[in-house]
Amino acid sequence: MRTKPTSCATYVLMLCTWLLAPHVVFADSYDDLKQLFQDWRAFEQPPLLGGAPDYTAATTARRYQELKDYQARLRAMDADQWPVDQQVDWHLVRAEMNGMDFYIRVLQPWVRDPAFYASVFTYQSDTPAHEGPTHHALVELWTYEFPLDEVAEAKLTAELATIPPLLQQARGNLTGNARELWEAGIRNLEDQARDLQTLTGKTADSSPEFKAALGEALSATQDFTAWLKEQSSSKTGPSGIGKDNYTWHLRNVLLVPMSWEEEVSLLKHELDRAHAALKLEEHHNRQLPPLVAIGSAEEYERRADEAVLRFTAFLKDAEILPPYDYIETALRAQTGSFVPPEKRNFFATAAHFELLTLWSHWYHWFDLARIASDPHPSPMRSGALLYNIWDSRSEGMSTAFEEMLMHAGLHDSNPRAREIIYIMVAQRAARGLGSLYVHANEFTMQQARDFHVEWTPRGWMRKDLDLLGFEQLLYLRQPGYGSSYITGKYLLERLLAERARQLGDDFRLRDWFAEIDEAGVIPVSLLRWQLTGKDDEIEALTAGD
Repeated sequence: MRTKPTSCATYVLMLCTWLLAPHVVFADSYDDLKQLFQDWRAFEQPPLLGGAPDYTAATTARRYQELKDYQARLRAMDADQWPVDQQVDWHLVRAEMNGMDFYIRVLQPWVRDPAFYASVFTYQSDTPAHEGPTHHALVELWTYEFPLDEVAEAKLTAELATIPPLLQQARGNLTGNARELWEAGIRNLEDQARDLQTLTGKTADSSPEFKAALGEALSATQDFTAWLKEQSSSKTGPSGIGKDNYTWHLRNVLLVPMSWEEEVSLLKHELDRAHAALKLEEHHNRQLPPLVAIGSAEEYERRADEAVLRFTAFLKDAEILPPYDYIETALRAQTGSFVPPEKRNFFATAAHFELLTLWSHWYHWFDLARIASDPHPSPMRSGALLYNIWDSRSEGMSTAFEEMLMHAGLHDSNPRAREIIYIMVAQRAARGLGSLYVHANEFTMQQARDFHVEWTPRGWMRKDLDLLGFEQLLYLRQPGYGSSYITGKYLLERLLAERARQLGDDFRLRDWFAEIDEAGVIPVSLLRWQLTGKDDEIEALTAGD
């Protein structure tokens, strides 16, 4: 943000800037910010080429120059005297624009990352938007009910029709040399082909137009996957973005007041702390019988119903959260089902020993229910921020909530469950550290997976689990995401401590969660400014702009 001009020289400089760039309009109104946000979001959607979003080199280069105009409009706003919540919105728009800048300059998923061109999603993300880089014409199959009615079929037909031209365009765009991104991303397109084949079986009675669009999408996906495999041997370069780029992204896009080195230090500390705390818990519980995993579908259903009631009662009686009317509904929609032992991934293993250890992470679904039923009045915060800017708050809160509830007494009647909480902290610290080393090009993805397995207690993260590869690929594709669980957790714990010191005897945990929720799913550094009035982190993050 600029400050008000105080000298004649400053006025002359501003006038010259205006004459040289007449498209820049100096504005001081929050309404101007809202208009800029509306214009920016419309611009962020790429133009179409052959019916698909256009990520070609020429179009991207042109859009990068146009982005600078939007950034200039934002910088021209004299927002320093606005109320804090409006200044926070200014920084959210700035972060989104920085996100596009970073994607074009550094990450370049349309050039380096075949998984970017996967269109079909069969599940709803538990975060405000899909994790990782995604293109602008996704096919959200999970939003459809089958059999399709006439309107839904026409809509899905049009969406499927974007897949062939997009994948044809991708062959010209994918000129990058990131070997591991290339090889791992092939799996995403193989999954898409499988999902489209499954869709074929569910839509046997559909119209000829729909069947044609589906068939062409499937054929294009299979051909593209074969092309990726043919090109794979020519890819020899690194996939990580390097420490300096990683830190720039943390500080300027995600608004995390840390560096690559500081995140490594934090995650190492959390990994050691979790392992030490686990051993202390095991010692404390040594006279207790071991936990016994759920053994049948019937037992799972019974214990899930009991867990929902116990969880909602605890949140109310222990005065943890405000009395939101969507908590039980959100929980019951995500209770899951029984998984045989040989098919359980890490999180299913934890849940089958004690459901509420994993369900404590379901703050995600509380967030989504609130966004749907009571969206924030600010247009900048009413939906999902672009470029995963929400990750420190979204993943950080869900991870922090697990341990916060443990300390608040959720597992007092079942002390062995406390052990699982520390196992989950260790697992997230280990996988986050692995992703940090991969981005520094100090680890391969295989080394990150091995590290992840080695440092997850009790052998719960196995080398044969699909989850292992999925997570490490996601974190390579989206810098900062693998560490956000632990980094965001730390920032929120620090904010809780700071707010408690600030309020003294007036501090109430339920009120703190209400403040967090009412501010929206935004970076923790901005939450801190809005809740405490302290802008030192934001000033440091924007120094030199």
